[in-house]
Parts: sequence; structure tokens; C-alpha cells
Amino acid sequence: MAVSWPTQEGQRSTTRMKKTDVKKTARKNNELKKQVSAALAACQDKKAEQITVLEMDQDAGAFTDYFLICSGTNPRQVQAISDEVELRLKRAGIYPNNIEGHRQAEWVLIDYVDFVVHIFSEAARKYYDLERLWKSAKKVEPADFGAKPRRRVATRTRAKKPA
Repeated sequence: MAVSWPTQEGQRSTTRMKKTDVKKTARKNNELKKQVSAALAACQDKKAEQITVLEMDQDAGAFTDYFLICSGTNPRQVQAISDEVELRLKRAGIYPNNIEGHRQAEWVLIDYVDFVVHIFSEAARKYYDLERLWKSAKKVEPADFGAKPRRRVATRTRAKKPA
């Protein structure tokens, strides 16, 4: 893969990326998709609504690679979704850089540097409308991350025989 950039004299300079650099980048992207997938699965398991994943456009000044945006129907659900995302990623050894808004539960932002999770109340989601604000971002289907909601297995209980 060739990379070029302008030099001081206005000429274009081109270098070749080493194969090892390309492999490292591919490995990082694969790991990042696994992390976003884990966060996505956590949101799905806590019944988050209107789940959207945006792949941010680096040319538009984006500071991260992905936004995961979802909504909860009440403050407790917003906090539960936030707690589940944080717990799942901590189990995988991934810790957030910053968490904001957990106590108020209107808009919880969990910053993992390479991706950011936004969990909104319904009213805050409509008000801030991040999808419109970042309209240059590409919407990615959750299925592209391989995230599927985990099914809970119901335990069978036997009826007690009368003594």
C-alpha cells in the first residue's frame, strides 16, 4: 500500500508501507470490531432501543473510529445498559478512558478512545440527534459486527409431588 503526502517543496513523496504494518492495522481493526461487538451485545441484552453504529469519517474531523448509539426507556434502564457495557468490556480487559452522565442517566457517554458508547434517554436522543450531527459517518449494521443477542435459557422447575 502506498502512502503519499506533500513535502515542503510541494512535491509528492511516496513510501511503501511494510507488510507487517498492514497486518498490524488489520489486527487492530479486527480487535476493535470485537470490542464494539461486545458493547453492542451488552446493549442488546439489556433491551436497548434504536441501536445504531456509526463508522466515523476521519476526514470530517472525527476523534474516534466508531459511535455506538442507543436509547433506554427510563433512567434505570439507561444505567443498566451502561453498567453492562462497562462490565463486559472490563471482563475482556478493556477499560474506559472516561464515563460521564451515569448519575443523571439522560445521556451516558463511555469513552473507549477508539470507540464511544452513547446511551440516551428517549428525549435526550431526539434533542441531540447525533446521527444528524455526524451525517458524514457511515451507518454500519449491527450484523456486520457479528453481534447477536444472547438468549436466556429458562430453567425448568419440577412440580413438587404432594407429600
